[in-house]
Amino acid sequence: MTNLSAFPITKKWPAQHPERIQLYSLPTPNGVKVSIMLEETGLPYEPHLVNFGSNDQMTPEFLSLSPNNKIPAILDPNGPGGKPLALFESGAILIYLAEKTGQFIPKDAAARYETIQWLMFQMGGIGPMFGQLGFFHKFAGKDYEDKRPRDRYVAESKRLLGVLNQRLEGRNWIMGDDYTIADMATFGWVRNLIGFYEAADLVKFEDFQHVKRVLEAFVARPAVVKGLNVPQRA
Repeated sequence: MTNLSAFPITKKWPAQHPERIQLYSLPTPNGVKVSIMLEETGLPYEPHLVNFGSNDQMTPEFLSLSPNNKIPAILDPNGPGGKPLALFESGAILIYLAEKTGQFIPKDAAARYETIQWLMFQMGGIGPMFGQLGFFHKFAGKDYEDKRPRDRYVAESKRLLGVLNQRLEGRNWIMGDDYTIADMATFGWVRNLIGFYEAADLVKFEDFQHVKRVLEAFVARPAVVKGLNVPQRA
């Protein structure tokens, strides 16, 4: 039987199935990237809820695995060389799982790097900018009298949507006919922008018809439907 006792995180979140990938997460746009990928690949995994309401992300056990106190993080008991591997950062986890399974990343080297390029576009642009827009539009930032910060992030979010919309013209997915980790990373954030953040009118989402079309295809995938709710909130 697999023994994960050397990892302090398993003291707070005991593994009932230590032979499976252990997922420590919350169903946020970053968290669901990995739960969706795990559902898409069919890899056996065990989800553990990291509750921000009780500051689980700041506990020594969680920080031992994810020192930047961010979700998601994973512990794969069967990593490279058959040894356990702990990983944080959603983009790194997506690349790892894609290479582990040989799924959702092209085998051709040039197309592989192009896919990673669009994954980095989400990591460096769409995620941070949409998140800031959400803060200034829906959360504490909405009470600021000065609307220049909000407007800055609205403008940048619209620009990023425009880049994505242009890329999707004539394509089913970001990389063309094939659905990849770039799509998994990106469209959970787009869904969050117009749903949870309630910013569709603010960014004039109807102007981005290719993004809208692909988002609809994304949320219709069975693995996405399931992964969007993993781990289940308490």
